[in-house]
Amino acid sequence: MTKPPLALYLAAPRGFCAGVDRAIKIVEMALRKWGAPVYVRHEIVHNKFVVDRLREQGAVFVEELEDCPDDRPVIFSAHGVPKAVPAQAQARNMIYVDATCPLVSKVHIEAERHHEAGLQIIMIGHSGHPETVGTMGQLPPGEVLLVETVEDVAKVEVRDPSKLAFVTQTTLSIDDTAGIVAALRAQFPQIIGPHKEDICYATTNRQEAVKAMAPKIDAMLVVGAPNSSNSRRLVEVASRAGCSYAQLVQRATEIDWRALDGITSIGITAGASAPEELVDEVIAALRTRYDVTVTEVETATENVEFKVPRALREPA
Repeated sequence: MTKPPLALYLAAPRGFCAGVDRAIKIVEMALRKWGAPVYVRHEIVHNKFVVDRLREQGAVFVEELEDCPDDRPVIFSAHGVPKAVPAQAQARNMIYVDATCPLVSKVHIEAERHHEAGLQIIMIGHSGHPETVGTMGQLPPGEVLLVETVEDVAKVEVRDPSKLAFVTQTTLSIDDTAGIVAALRAQFPQIIGPHKEDICYATTNRQEAVKAMAPKIDAMLVVGAPNSSNSRRLVEVASRAGCSYAQLVQRATEIDWRALDGITSIGITAGASAPEELVDEVIAALRTRYDVTVTEVETATENVEFKVPRALREPA
């Protein structure tokens, strides 16, 4: 039987960013240096496929430092941790390696600098997300206030409206964040913002590629995990940019084929913690049902690379 034609638009850039790539390397290098088990506090990145593969190599994933023994190395996830966590590790004389993405660390440094200048900080982010918890945990309680929506801005209670700064989670929707920033500036005209947007280059680039593809396609598949903030934002961006159907899938097995019935064009992208082999798996699944023609939509070129910590580059 002849397969129906399908125009497949592939986002570029997509998938792993430099921070995710570095974090995964850190776990792999730690396993080579110290042997298994190596403990990892929280998922190193938000992708089950990646976490399961590292688990098979000897990584043990835990939620809290209390779950780690004193005599084995522990790695802190790419999302960052509150200051109390490395302090606790030091108090226990543990070997620890911080895999926090350098772009998240930049936000931590910004927050500390504002605090030292006597400013209270408003953080735009998602409540409970590890990155938000880590950034807010850089400073004493009450020094960082969280807003998630434009509506939250009207309700936020600050100490002194003339002594405020804001920072953002790095994986937010660019458009949503712009609206919240505008509301903050309207309510607190003296508020200080970052010199350069906190939303990271990878999040920005992946969202821009999706916006470029959305008008051309009937449906969008975003390869990523449900607990991945940047992956979920890609689904939202696609929908808002005019794509009538957008779905987040972890693997090809999650594709809702009934929802794709009758489509003639589809876009595929991947969140910053999704490996390329999962994208290949989705494309292969589409090829079993359609006569696929692939066009890459490139909106940016990425060549960012972050070094791993020196402790891992030195012999044991």
